[in-house]
Amino acid sequence: MPAGAEPAPARPSRFAAPGADLAAPPVASVIVPHLNTPELLDRLLQSLVGQAPPGAWFEVIVVDNGSTAPLDPLQEAWPEARFLLCRERGPGPARNMGVAAARAERLAFIDADMRAAPGWLAAGLAALDATPSGHVGGDVRIDVADPRRVSGIEAFESVFAYRMDRYIAREGFTGTGNLFITRQLFDRAGPFGGIGTQEDKDFGQRATRLGFPPRYAPEAVALHPARPGLRAMRERWRRLSAQALHSHLRDGGSLATWRLRALLVMASGIGHAPRMLLSPRGHGLGPRLRGLGVLLQIRWLRGIDMLDQARSLAAGRTLGAERWNA
Repeated sequence: MPAGAEPAPARPSRFAAPGADLAAPPVASVIVPHLNTPELLDRLLQSLVGQAPPGAWFEVIVVDNGSTAPLDPLQEAWPEARFLLCRERGPGPARNMGVAAARAERLAFIDADMRAAPGWLAAGLAALDATPSGHVGGDVRIDVADPRRVSGIEAFESVFAYRMDRYIAREGFTGTGNLFITRQLFDRAGPFGGIGTQEDKDFGQRATRLGFPPRYAPEAVALHPARPGLRAMRERWRRLSAQALHSHLRDGGSLATWRLRALLVMASGIGHAPRMLLSPRGHGLGPRLRGLGVLLQIRWLRGIDMLDQARSLAAGRTLGAERWNA
C-alpha cells in the first residue's frame, strides 16, 4: 500500500443486518455440511443473504467432508463464511464439527444442496424461542426447475419426499437438512451419528426419548431440488434401506420379517396412488399422472433392493457405505 494511503474499508458482512454490531455474539450459527456440490453451495449462501434479523448478524459455518472439487473460489467469494474440513466421512460428523466451532447458542442446520426461502432463519428462530424443548424442524419443499413443465420425479417428490410434518407427528424426529436446536439440547442429546446411521432419525428420537420432542415450523421453508433421475432416487433409497436394515437387525428383527417388509413396499405404490393424485402439494393432472408412474416404479425397485440387501447379508457380504450426498 502506498505511503499515506488509507486502508480499504472492511467489506460489510452479507449475513448482518444494517447497524449490526459484529463484535457482539451472533444470534445464530448456521451450519452447512458439504460434499462436492460447490455450485449448489454458492446458491445456498446467496439465499442466506438478507436473512439476518433487524440489528443482528449470524455466522455461517461450512464444513466440507473431503470434496474433490476445489472450494478456493467459494472461500474467496464468501469471506464472511467460515470453511472447515472434516475428514471423518458423513454429514453427522461434519455437523458435529460445525457445532464445536459455533459461537451462538442457537444452532440452525441446512444442507448445501438446499436453498433457504425468504424469512427462513427468522421463522426458525422464532419457533425455537417459543419451543420449550429447543427442537424445531422446518418445512422442506421441492425446488421445481420450471413450474410450467413439472417432471414426474418433481411431482412425485413434491408429494412424498421430505415430509417433516409426518416425521415429527408420527416418528418423533425431523430432518437435519432444516433443523433448529439449542446448544443445550445438542449437549444433552448429541452428537449426530456417523455415516452408518440415519443420523437425523437417530438424533431426533434420542432427543424425544429424553423429553425434548421436535416441533414443526411450516413457516421455516427450505427448498430442495428433485433428484436428477430415477437412478439417483434409487441410490438414495438403497442407502437409506441399508441403514434401516442394520437398525432392524440391531433391534432384534429377522431377515424373514425384512423380506416381508420388502414385499409390502413393492405393493405399496398402488395403495398410495390416491395420495399422489389428490395431495394439495401436487401440481396439476399431468404432473400427478407422471408422478404416479414414478411412484409405482420406485416402490417396486425399493422392494427389489431390500430383498437384494437381505440376500447379501445372508451370504455374509457387507452392504458398504455410500457417499452421503448420493
